[in-house]
Amino acid sequence: MDENYHLFTNGRLKRENDTLVVRTEDDDIHHLPVENVRALFFHGQIDFNTRVLDFLTQNEIPAHVFNWNEYYAGTYVPRRSLVSGNSLVKQVEHYSDPTDRLWIAREFVRAAGSEMRRNVKYYSNRGFDLEWLISDLTGLTEEVDGCETVDDLLGHEGTIRNKYYQLFATILPDAFQFERREYYPPPNEVNSLISFSNSLLYSAILTELYSTHLDPTVSYLHEPSERRYSLCLDLSEVFKPMLVDRLICRLVNRSQITVDDFEEDLDGCLLTDHGRRTVVGEFESLLDETVEHPTLSRKTSYQYLLRLEGYKLHKHLLGDQEYDAFQRWW
Repeated sequence: MDENYHLFTNGRLKRENDTLVVRTEDDDIHHLPVENVRALFFHGQIDFNTRVLDFLTQNEIPAHVFNWNEYYAGTYVPRRSLVSGNSLVKQVEHYSDPTDRLWIAREFVRAAGSEMRRNVKYYSNRGFDLEWLISDLTGLTEEVDGCETVDDLLGHEGTIRNKYYQLFATILPDAFQFERREYYPPPNEVNSLISFSNSLLYSAILTELYSTHLDPTVSYLHEPSERRYSLCLDLSEVFKPMLVDRLICRLVNRSQITVDDFEEDLDGCLLTDHGRRTVVGEFESLLDETVEHPTLSRKTSYQYLLRLEGYKLHKHLLGDQEYDAFQRWW
């Protein structure tokens, strides 16, 4: 089974014959079986040359880079083998048509709102007083169809998520206080966890979109940009509640992540190396979890669900099947 490989130590990545080799600053050597590599994630300072890039291209392996303060910095995407001019035309046509674009964007926000509400119900069933939040999220999600422009919809999605984040203030321990979402830099532990985990999800989605005919720069909820793969941002809204938020709550409430896993300086509150490794390890374990798929009639990993979402959207763009954004059925 293909795996994601996260490289935390500083060193050099080389091609030796038909495999990849990492030599760390301490002269430790690690061999990466290229036939089993789904994607590479560089968290440390990794040197490599064009010979490595050519080898990654031959084996269709994307490489995601995170900078020194945990932020996603960019991705090396190999030359794509799944190229379709017709798909790109259809994708752009749905972006250019305000009605088509709004319909797809609503699906993203509606599904995200439903998944947030489901998370709140999960903790409500475990003794937390959250009925009021369930009611508020239900009402806000029902108002999605009333948004008449994508800008209105994007603002409404922000309102839903800000309301939903009150869940964190209710269920997390006092040492992990959280009042609002703040980004650059994250000022506290919860914001730091959200930023880093969102980056992992963004990269995982980009890896899976590489295996579809979709162009990750053409999006519908978020405005396309020259500096980001904005379709990944669209799809991440759908999967954040299941793959990021539940993970953060579990890590903190089980004390797998504590305040000792963070360090504060002028650049905000950042995860330590141990903290990053812990989050990555649990995130990858979550992606490997499987569920019985209702239409494929087989077990499907959470990682593969990301790719299936791309397939579903692609079918909608081609007019084969109306897009129904992901919502948990289990």
